[in-house]
Amino acid sequence: CKFGFWKKDENLLPRKYFEVDFPMIVARKIHNIKSKPPLSKPIMESHSGDSLLIDSHSLDSSRYSIVGADLRFSSDLEEKLKKHNLDIHLPTLLVAECVLVYMTPQQSANLLKWAASTFPVAMFINYEQVNMTDRFGQIMIENLQRRQCNLAGVEVCRSLDSQRERLLLNGWETARAIDMMKVYSFLPQADVKRIEGLEFLDEKELFEQLMQHYCICWASKDSSNLADVSRCNLC
Repeated sequence: CKFGFWKKDENLLPRKYFEVDFPMIVARKIHNIKSKPPLSKPIMESHSGDSLLIDSHSLDSSRYSIVGADLRFSSDLEEKLKKHNLDIHLPTLLVAECVLVYMTPQQSANLLKWAASTFPVAMFINYEQVNMTDRFGQIMIENLQRRQCNLAGVEVCRSLDSQRERLLLNGWETARAIDMMKVYSFLPQADVKRIEGLEFLDEKELFEQLMQHYCICWASKDSSNLADVSRCNLC
């Protein structure tokens, strides 16, 4: 939800922003939106027409929708998105943040295939773990297992190559992946110094190890038509 409102503040709102989560989580988010004017006000301001729908399990306005669905079942997901006026013919940016790793490899492959076959012009951005077969990665897995958190799709998080391959094998035309330490190295040095001044890094080696075990991957279909964010869906 936060990302959508940030885009509104920056005047970079796409044609329509769709947020998907489990129904129970959606109910909590909608309760917060309804009870907090700083969250509900941007939705009302960007809405046009009389079609605003908001109840305990769904919200649909002309520019923002939140949908309760299980990503493991793409037919149900597609039906709900279309009920909220998803236009599959618009260029579409899909963003997943530590989502696919909680699905089995087959389930995440099915979701990626569905997205690639549904949207003619699209980009998929995925942020999640990588390099999980080394000792540091195994410690991360063990720590999560102790909290009863099972990473069902961790085998795809072996390397940057395995992350790229998953995208290319499931209908995407191009794919790239870099670890978050590389992303960090691309940041303007003035910003890095400011951030490190706010968050003193007394364990820089640990920080670097952690950043090397998360990555950002992106894949596209017909990327030449993705340039104008105001014409895009964002899911």
